[in-house]
Amino acid sequence: MIPRTFPPAPSWSPDGHRIKNEIDYSRRPEKTWVYGALRVRDGQELTMTATSRNSAFYQQFLQLVEDANPVGDIYVITDNLSSHNSVSTRTWLEDHPRIRHVFIPVSACWLNLQEGWWRIFRKTALAGRSFGDRDHITHATEVATAQLNARARPWIWGRPAPPTRHLRRRYVYVL
Repeated sequence: MIPRTFPPAPSWSPDGHRIKNEIDYSRRPEKTWVYGALRVRDGQELTMTATSRNSAFYQQFLQLVEDANPVGDIYVITDNLSSHNSVSTRTWLEDHPRIRHVFIPVSACWLNLQEGWWRIFRKTALAGRSFGDRDHITHATEVATAQLNARARPWIWGRPAPPTRHLRRRYVYVL
């Protein structure tokens, strides 16, 4: 996510057509990355923003995940990003035996329950918004995570069963 500012939206002309203006916005050089973890048994989410997507921030996020789940094994299902499988991350994981990495196959993100949550999160926190700086992105991430966690439910892989069809009453005509 890149902080960017947009000029005010153009208004409508008197005859009902949108006024055509050149798209003009500025991007700053800083980027903000959002890390997220989904606990499927109760639907609780943990997010963290970072200035870079590297092994150091990934390990910092894994530490937050471990702190949020004090007991039991933690299975982290992730893609094959280099920071997820770097030497420093593998060394860090050796010191944290409760965390186990499971890599999803390439081009199979639909196997990860987190992807569905990301769609909901992006719509809640980021869609249609303009952020002036990194702190605004962090604040929007924290607020959206708190709102979504307040109404969290367990996540189940797959579609729910279609609703049962109610049949119309049948009338019998007697002659």
